[in-house]
Amino acid sequence: MAAISQERAREELDRESSKVNRDDIETLLERQKKIEAKVQAGGKLERFSTDIRLMFSLLRDYWNGRYRQIPWKSVAAIAGALLYVLNPLDLIPDVLIGFGLLDDAGVVALCLKMVESDLHRYAAWKELDAEAAARA
Repeated sequence: MAAISQERAREELDRESSKVNRDDIETLLERQKKIEAKVQAGGKLERFSTDIRLMFSLLRDYWNGRYRQIPWKSVAAIAGALLYVLNPLDLIPDVLIGFGLLDDAGVVALCLKMVESDLHRYAAWKELDAEAAARA
């Protein structure tokens, strides 16, 4: 069984992100540890662990009102991808050892491709913010 196609990953990401609302961001932030444990358990998602931590950091700063220089479409895509990872009964159920996380990895990879420039801008802002806090 091969990884899901980019077209199918886009369909899944579009479906999830179109449903995202502010409450979903709060839910994701509450379940961050569960998602990160799933990612670090190995398999296809593990290579995205650093990116997923950055995505959570962005969502937390967005939720707290500290960072708003990002379009809602990108916030919804990030939240949609993370909600997809959280769902064990998605396109390929996670219980299928060796295959269950292929679709999750495909959706996360597509999301990262879509929001790459937004994540880079956020990371630069985060670094400048940390430097400013250190000087204060």
